[in-house]
Amino acid sequence: MTERQNGITYADAGVDIDAGNALIERIKPAAKRTSRPGVMSGLGGFGALFDLKAAGYDDPVLVAATDGVGTKLRIAIDTGNVDGVGIDLVAMCVNDLVCQGAEPLFFLDYFATGKLDLDTATRIIEGIAKGCEMSGCALIGGETAEMPGMYPEGDFDLAGFSVGAMERGGALPRDVAQGDVLLGLASDGVHSNGYSLVRVIVEHSGLQWSDPCPWDAGTLGEVLLTPTRLYVKPALAAAREGMVNALAHITGGGLTENLPRVLPDGLGARIDLGAWELPPVFRWLTAHGGMDETELLKTYNAGIGMILVVPADKAEAAAKLLEEKGETVFTIGTVIAQDGVSYEGSLV
Repeated sequence: MTERQNGITYADAGVDIDAGNALIERIKPAAKRTSRPGVMSGLGGFGALFDLKAAGYDDPVLVAATDGVGTKLRIAIDTGNVDGVGIDLVAMCVNDLVCQGAEPLFFLDYFATGKLDLDTATRIIEGIAKGCEMSGCALIGGETAEMPGMYPEGDFDLAGFSVGAMERGGALPRDVAQGDVLLGLASDGVHSNGYSLVRVIVEHSGLQWSDPCPWDAGTLGEVLLTPTRLYVKPALAAAREGMVNALAHITGGGLTENLPRVLPDGLGARIDLGAWELPPVFRWLTAHGGMDETELLKTYNAGIGMILVVPADKAEAAAKLLEEKGETVFTIGTVIAQDGVSYEGSLV
């Protein structure tokens, strides 16, 4: 009789189901901290349930958004500083949702890696939970995919999915008119766009991620990993007071391409580049990359992470409310009767 050999297991193929289960147990407390009215069930099931009536909506319209963190992840992976990229992931989704007039309700993440490292994965998802807490959004589910052979050792990728709601008739943009004022909210740095160019500029500079940052305290890698700012609560507060006609999240495409997305045909914007000071990170990038102002304004946020389009007679009150909510606010321009964005003055 032929002696039976032991079969190959899934773990032998590089997938550790037990590690995945252990991760779920580790992150349950973080997910629980994000719970909000409307959550019916969360992690562990085949799906998650959410009750819109319990969340306070009578005639809701759902709004969905999905995004990633981009090549900013490369810096996080190379430096091991992964704690903030979860906040970036949430911000890239919920900052978009609020531009539609929607309140973010819940969030799901997709985390893929070649080999699951429990400590790294826990730190990343703790960051996601923190971003959800900061935006009033519940982390109700997600997927952890261990895929040997698909990612080099230590690499991972992230994607996020968020659903929000608004009462029917509450969608933005609306009623944008010539003469409306543009209020710019300060960014916290590069946020999560343009990092392929950032990495090229850093490589050409000869600096390493572990070197002291030339413009701020900490290492270069740490400073460039500053998370994307979450604008949800201040923006929603202004919108609910009837102060907002439109919101523009300044991501890839910069001021030049994102603001026109919320302006009707025949209307554009005139922006005064002297209304705020270009943050040091962008001064360094433009100097070491030989980047002209046009390229800067269509690649990066240039210090303005969100723009509110508000009626002129409400601009002062809106700025005061936003400042009370912790934002740094600049009056950066007006809506004018021409397509596109034109600039006055200079940032660089």
